[in-house]
Amino acid sequence: MNFFLETIQVILLSIWYNVESFIHFFVPMKKKNIAGEVVLITGAGSGIGRLMAQEFAALGTVLVLWDINQEGMKETARLAKKSGASRVHFYLCDCSDKSEVYRVADQVKREVGDISILVNNAGIVTGKKFMDAPDSLIEKTVEVNTMAHFWTYKAFLPAMIANNHGHLVSIASSAGLIGVNGLADYCASKFAAVGFAESVALELLATGKDGVRTTIVCPYFINTGMWPRLLPILNPEYVVKKIIYAVLTDQVYLLLPRSMYLIAALKNILPMKQGILLGQYLGAFNLMDTFKGRSKKQA
Repeated sequence: MNFFLETIQVILLSIWYNVESFIHFFVPMKKKNIAGEVVLITGAGSGIGRLMAQEFAALGTVLVLWDINQEGMKETARLAKKSGASRVHFYLCDCSDKSEVYRVADQVKREVGDISILVNNAGIVTGKKFMDAPDSLIEKTVEVNTMAHFWTYKAFLPAMIANNHGHLVSIASSAGLIGVNGLADYCASKFAAVGFAESVALELLATGKDGVRTTIVCPYFINTGMWPRLLPILNPEYVVKKIIYAVLTDQVYLLLPRSMYLIAALKNILPMKQGILLGQYLGAFNLMDTFKGRSKKQA
């Protein structure tokens, strides 16, 4: 195909893809059936990990739960069974430890089988300014929020590639798109998580493995008990409903709330001074002043 024909093809397809996207504002996309799929969720002992487990359970999936909180996982497993999961398995796993991830992954493959939907949800926040954060906490943030994704992909992606079937879900953050004062290590880890998921998704497409889908979730701060409330905080149940819908419709990017699509775009368009002005006006510069972390009483 010569350059002229290729150009015409790109123009026509670009128009069609935009029309298709516009249509889907009014006509819901068809949802895929994931009954019987094996879903692994990291950080499943509490928060949106637990809520996602319940939602996936209601769709007839087999659940594999990972967390460092044994009691939290037991409660999640109980709720998942109540919600309709065909089977629930849970394992203690510190996702910051590569050798432990590989060890537990091998155990899962022996006892449960191949994972077809991988949800990298585990995450931590130090809540300290960069110069105040101990090196150990910075390293732990990157190990959990970023490097764990590398190890879980290495463990479970080969089977998905072999079958040309699967779904990779990265629970990132709006802080993986826009820097936030007081969250240097967290933002860096989430920027990396977004870039990693995007790059692997492109590798899969380039090698013809279009049956392995990717969903990258970038919500604004969720009310999981960790974040201050200077700005509107997303309801966890709302976020999880949106995540499940995105997975069922093979949506690649999910930014929440919808205004984040505009904010992320404006970041690259507005003059830097105007962006800083708006950030100050919206309270973004003081967002972490009242950070308290998740209560230890929360399961």
